[in-house]
Amino acid sequence: MTEPRDRPTIKYSILMPFGLPRPEPTLPYAALTQWSGAHRLWQGQSMVNQPHHAFTYAAASGFRVPAGLAVTLMPFIHPYEAALQAQTVALTTGHPVAACFGPGGAVAQRSMRGAPYRSPLTASREYLTIVRGLLDGESVEQNGEYFTCHAQMPPGPRPPIEVGLGVLRPGMARLAGEVADTAVTWLTPATYLRDIIVPALREGAEAAGRPVPRLVSIVPVALAAPDRDPAALALASSSGHLQLPHYTDMLRRSGIDTDSSDLASGAAALIEGRAFLYGDSKVLAEEFAAYQEAGVNEIVLNVAGVNGMHGSQAALRELEAILAEVAP
Repeated sequence: MTEPRDRPTIKYSILMPFGLPRPEPTLPYAALTQWSGAHRLWQGQSMVNQPHHAFTYAAASGFRVPAGLAVTLMPFIHPYEAALQAQTVALTTGHPVAACFGPGGAVAQRSMRGAPYRSPLTASREYLTIVRGLLDGESVEQNGEYFTCHAQMPPGPRPPIEVGLGVLRPGMARLAGEVADTAVTWLTPATYLRDIIVPALREGAEAAGRPVPRLVSIVPVALAAPDRDPAALALASSSGHLQLPHYTDMLRRSGIDTDSSDLASGAAALIEGRAFLYGDSKVLAEEFAAYQEAGVNEIVLNVAGVNGMHGSQAALRELEAILAEVAP
């Protein structure tokens, strides 16, 4: 049976559910990615151990898997170094890499630059243009408002590298449609993707005369169990995001009201609004179908809440059980 034309074949991937104080904890997740039906192993921005080092360590330990970097914060790293890191991971693992970037919040921007980006859209356009040009072997000559680069990376054979953009709101989604290979969302309900993000991606792609980027959605999940409190799991997974203005704005646009002064009620609202998915493996598979209907190409399973409350072994068992249901 063929898939309907507007319903992409969906892939399932794994998110490292914690920041890494050391690279060794990467190995069980890389091993699970290697032998299960998972498509890719992703890691977000870390403040203690950069993701590209962890993927290189896993490759040197015998676990060479497709890697996803999402979302590396632009204020922390020049685009030349970002392109070099992505290429290093591709060369080391021997697999394709999805290297995705985002401007981060105003606090991070101010901490690194002294002031927020006046236009995060302009900054993101400049950043991705440089990274894409370098990875394509071009001689980049850009004097931007935020990022300048006059350089070329030495050419050589390597696996493909997708250049992606973190997307929460329609303006960034339109930009991703214009300049990115991949759009990555985090904590975004399927209905919001369907009604807001996917149309904006298509609008941007059509304006630029290019294909619509792949849509990757990082989805916080947990399996139901008698001894579990779903709201506590949602809070453990997303307490930081519930305090960031660009996330709370996105959630409000999706119909989920949160208050940074009452994180517990915000966590409960995530469950009610299906931004955090909770249920048995069959219920989760049904919820994932809504993401596929919305136009998502890849779901990244985020069990950070389970890891935070029940530990890494529980998180690994969780991922195994979900993958056995959706990607046998």
